[in-house]
Amino acid sequence: MTDTIRDPATGSRQDRYVPGEIEKKWQQRWREEGLYEVDLNDDSRPKYYFLTMYPYPSGDLHMGHWYAEVPADAAARFTRMRGYNVLFPMGFDAFGLPAENAAVKAAREGVPNVHPARLTYERIERMKQQFDQMGAMFDWSKEVVTCDPEYYKWNQRFFIEMMERGLAYRKESVVNWDPVDQTVLANEQVIDGRGERSGALIERRLMPQWHLKITDYADELLDFEGLDWPARVRTMQTNWIGRSEGAEVVFKSEQGDDIVVFTTRPDTLWGATFMVLAPEHPLVAKLTSDEQRAAVEAYVERTSHLTEVDRMAEAKEKTGVFIGAYAVNPVNQARIPIWIADYVLMGYGTGAIMAVPYGDQRDFEFAREFGLDIVPVVRPDGAADDDLDPGRLEEAWAGPGTLVNSGPLDGIRHNGEKGRASPAIAAAIEYLESIGAGREQTTYRLRDWLISRQRYWGTPIPVLYCDACGIVPEKLENLPVVLPEDVAFMPTGESPLKTHAAFLNATCPRCDGPAKRETDTMDTFMDSSWYWFRYLSPHDDDRPIDPELADRWTPVDMYTGGIEHAILHLLYARFFTKVLRDLGYVNISEPFRSLRNQGMILGSDNEKMSKSRGNVVNPDDLVAQYGADTVRAYLMFMGPWDQGAPWSYTGIDGQARFLNRVWSLVVGGGEGDEAKASMTEADLRRAVHHAIKEVTEDLEAFRFNTAIAELMTLQGALSKARAAGLAATDTWREGVRTLLKLLAPIAPHITEELWHRLGEEGSVHLQSWPEHDPAALVVDTVTMAVQVNGKVRGQIEAPREADKDAVLALARAEQNVARYLEGKEVAREIVVPGRLVSFVVK
Repeated sequence: MTDTIRDPATGSRQDRYVPGEIEKKWQQRWREEGLYEVDLNDDSRPKYYFLTMYPYPSGDLHMGHWYAEVPADAAARFTRMRGYNVLFPMGFDAFGLPAENAAVKAAREGVPNVHPARLTYERIERMKQQFDQMGAMFDWSKEVVTCDPEYYKWNQRFFIEMMERGLAYRKESVVNWDPVDQTVLANEQVIDGRGERSGALIERRLMPQWHLKITDYADELLDFEGLDWPARVRTMQTNWIGRSEGAEVVFKSEQGDDIVVFTTRPDTLWGATFMVLAPEHPLVAKLTSDEQRAAVEAYVERTSHLTEVDRMAEAKEKTGVFIGAYAVNPVNQARIPIWIADYVLMGYGTGAIMAVPYGDQRDFEFAREFGLDIVPVVRPDGAADDDLDPGRLEEAWAGPGTLVNSGPLDGIRHNGEKGRASPAIAAAIEYLESIGAGREQTTYRLRDWLISRQRYWGTPIPVLYCDACGIVPEKLENLPVVLPEDVAFMPTGESPLKTHAAFLNATCPRCDGPAKRETDTMDTFMDSSWYWFRYLSPHDDDRPIDPELADRWTPVDMYTGGIEHAILHLLYARFFTKVLRDLGYVNISEPFRSLRNQGMILGSDNEKMSKSRGNVVNPDDLVAQYGADTVRAYLMFMGPWDQGAPWSYTGIDGQARFLNRVWSLVVGGGEGDEAKASMTEADLRRAVHHAIKEVTEDLEAFRFNTAIAELMTLQGALSKARAAGLAATDTWREGVRTLLKLLAPIAPHITEELWHRLGEEGSVHLQSWPEHDPAALVVDTVTMAVQVNGKVRGQIEAPREADKDAVLALARAEQNVARYLEGKEVAREIVVPGRLVSFVVK
């Protein structure tokens, strides 16, 4: 090889790969040159908005952060080299309980001057240093930090505008209350009845809360047309929204109270043999008999400690209590008992169900458990009368059939379809409407988004309470309503802002009289529901979103992050985008065109990494030992990114050896010791273009592990070619440069160093991505007969330009030929190029 391989900074030759030295050097150089800063007005190249979910500033990047960010960074780098103007920003989801709890813990331990703001900004600086150490190409000039007033004042503006449109409202709601963290938790933050962070047994409380009317957008949120999203995420959101078509039916208690239920199967009303109310239903206390009151109240208390997720679990034991009251079935006047059970939720539907144990498995199991009646109302096709005997039934029947025991609907068919597509359901709806006992209805499992939090470290809700004017939003010109720092934020069960007189006591924006500020803060999902728009103009004081840049750059082309965000962040982000559209801020309806989810990196014991298990791998320690490029390469090589994999030190050692071989390939020089290696320039060119094709396709599909496997194969081919004496050829030189370009997104530091050591100008990361030549992949072969003692014993495919030794080796390896040569002495070998191989044996 004739390239002069020298350190471009010192001019000296460096034969040893020392990651710590070159990585720091290039990180500093990239910062100084602004290599990753993006001109959002550059129209010379097509734009590509590549976004990865921003982190909470926890203090240190853990291996989960690396596993999420590194492959996304590689994909963004790859896209940039393919000619796109790639925006790849980063910021911090900076509000929330962890910083506040850390400050509370420090205060309780006697640590002075610890404030959530101070902790947050210190952690942000630490994490930014670690992101640089990672070698990520984030454009920090676009950074957003959601606890900055210049960011959260726009949360407040959006909230006020949503109030004006009726999309933000206040009402009392049953909530999950964490008595340790002293705040409301979402259902997903409660595990087995306990707070996810605190471990405390949660309580169900009725509290006045602010909500956003996401249900107004339920049908639109069910439309995923044009979105390149994983099917699993689309299904999770569809199920979470839970659209159901059916009928609303009014039962009467014997005392005359209306008990409204929703059912998707009004055709089975004649089989309703009992009713079940949610324990929180307002009629429970009124209707409960004196004899049953103690049992009912005890059951209600037990249920108050369960989340809705726990209560809806399929495998959960069926529990319930008869309240000592009865209702009247409106279609047949049957007297049916009223129960309470935890599987009925007050927040879903009406908080009451008609129980048809013949047609619903959950009701069937409940009826069997408590000895309640079962009345068959649908005869399955081909079923005999004995098959309808309740005593012989083993499970509910929800399938198609003909209505029986159903009064005027007998003989009408249920075809298994939903809503009016079923003749039986259509007839039942018409009958209910004709007798004034019900009407057609569509309901949703989705509930409005509860955003109130009784904690300090969050966006203040910009509302005041005035005795004269009622609930009044703050004037837009007075925003932001700034979160004061001199607050006693120890949890008490009420917002810490209630103790801050200067914040609490204010002037009504409408009448100038005395008023009290809202002291709850916003759910931090509010912050993350629009942050990608703010990256486009993070320092614009006049408007939250630059409309021209939003039109040019959104929707985001590619979004990456964990599947755990499928039904919270990702759903809220879609809702918020539609609201911003309707408020006139943007002209799009969906935030993210494509979505990819990573799996979870596990400990070497195949368990989730945790300090208690002792299986945590510290990325800082690994970078110190191996270098960032090796850590990056291993994280992408360890298995399919969307599935995750367990950590392996053997695996990372293998990637360290691979990068050392790449280094030696360029810096080592020489012809190597494999003097007998056989390879032609055509073979090498084929290997190079095969790698270009495969690596390109793999990176397009986020198959990082197989892309690296191809790069390892190419490195091996180049080493073999050097040993075969090809290092002085243009083919080999171009092969080495191609290897560095293909490897650059994965290992940015070593490739930048080696690129410059080859004497190249400019950054390797600004080079154009190689394109494969299909002609180079064509193998020019010929079919040759193989004879043994004059008889054809097989045939081989050999490269047309293969030499005699290579052809003979192929012939000897042919299975049938090898059988005839075994144990024989080969007296003569004849090769007729392109036609024949002949062995004469004794």
